[in-house]
Amino acid sequence: MKILILGAGRTGASVAEALAGEENNIVIVDYNACFLAMLKERLNIRTIVGNAAHPGILELADVKHADLVIAVTDRDETNMLACTIINKFYSHPPKTIARIRAIDYLKNPALFGPNGIPIDIVISPEQSVMESIRNLIDLPGVLHISDFAGGLVRLFSIKAVTNGFLTGKKIKTLKGRLAEGKIRVVAIFRDGVALRPNGEAVIAANDEVFFFAPRLEVRRLLGDLGCLEKPLKRIIIAGGGHIGKRLAQALEKDHHVKIIEKDRKRAQKIATEFDNTIVLQGDCADETLLIDESIDKTDLFCAITDNDGENIIAASLAKALGARKAICILNHQSYTKLLPGTGIDLAVLPNVETLGSILTHVRSGDVAKVSLLCGGTAEAIEAIAHLGNGDNSVVGRKVDSIKLPEGIVLGALIRNNAAIAIHHDTVFEEGDHVVMFSLDKKLVSDIEKKFQPLKK
Repeated sequence: MKILILGAGRTGASVAEALAGEENNIVIVDYNACFLAMLKERLNIRTIVGNAAHPGILELADVKHADLVIAVTDRDETNMLACTIINKFYSHPPKTIARIRAIDYLKNPALFGPNGIPIDIVISPEQSVMESIRNLIDLPGVLHISDFAGGLVRLFSIKAVTNGFLTGKKIKTLKGRLAEGKIRVVAIFRDGVALRPNGEAVIAANDEVFFFAPRLEVRRLLGDLGCLEKPLKRIIIAGGGHIGKRLAQALEKDHHVKIIEKDRKRAQKIATEFDNTIVLQGDCADETLLIDESIDKTDLFCAITDNDGENIIAASLAKALGARKAICILNHQSYTKLLPGTGIDLAVLPNVETLGSILTHVRSGDVAKVSLLCGGTAEAIEAIAHLGNGDNSVVGRKVDSIKLPEGIVLGALIRNNAAIAIHHDTVFEEGDHVVMFSLDKKLVSDIEKKFQPLKK
């Protein structure tokens, strides 16, 4: 696939790195020559220096022959203008994906409707990250949550703790606590290495165990496994940017929320937009401020500024001062190696969230949702089954007759908007949504071959 990426910042660079590794033809445009030079040293891509919204630059990038344009510059207006130019200048424009960050744009959906700005797919990484954090707040004790099939089923992971219920158990002994066929253990990650969860596999302390379950069963299952923690009610958010503001707005009705924002003008502006949230102007790594705001009685401290170093320092300090749990956002994935020993409970990676949203539209099969896991090394995919695309189609075949590589695990089957049990003799039907866990991203092509869209 020929893909044009507009913007070589953190998001653009991570997208280029992921897609270049999948044998795509990548061209990336940015006005910053230094960013492009560093990318070109590491990746087999073509780079162009210039304004991503200038018609001449888009022509130089051969946009008319692109299959997909991903506009992820640091300005919403540039992304929107580039997509508009592409759709106005070319009779057969490529599919366009644009990152839009500002809430003011996103709260007016008609802006991107049939008669609005011509963008095929609008993505909002800040909204996705906010929703990820909110899910973790709603289900304390969970390390990761992804929704599939419009929220009907969830993929979630929990840590097996020393002397916990899961530790030392074989997978097959858990069946009594799992709704037969509807809740499945799909992966175990031990020291960063994926293990296939056959019935004889034994869960060890510190393993991260991934489950698929119907949404309404998740809380019950966590309770049965002894992994559901006390609710998180008192929350401090460090950073009043796009994500912090969204998170506070989502939480303030049911939680006691405070925001710490360093920039005085930003703090004053967002303070007028809340009904119940307290906005404080100050340094989130100021020990005196944290103590004054009763950090030792805080259930959750969320460090979500745009500075990774500040997030790590503030979150670890908050935990040391008595916060029950601490979450931080990290834009540089390599910084997760700094977390052991800091006390920080969870790190959320915005670039991984964004890449999952984009891969949904890059995969060649009929894919409805992609979620990247474990720093992007594994992938969960929701694909739609179709008949008539050759011998690879799964429709009309039993589960045990489908030859998928060992690293791909069936997680959930949704038929007629309901999750149904998966057994060895379950027969796939046209239109089934099948959610799978790929322990290695290299195996995704096997899924793509079996879930091709109907040929027109």
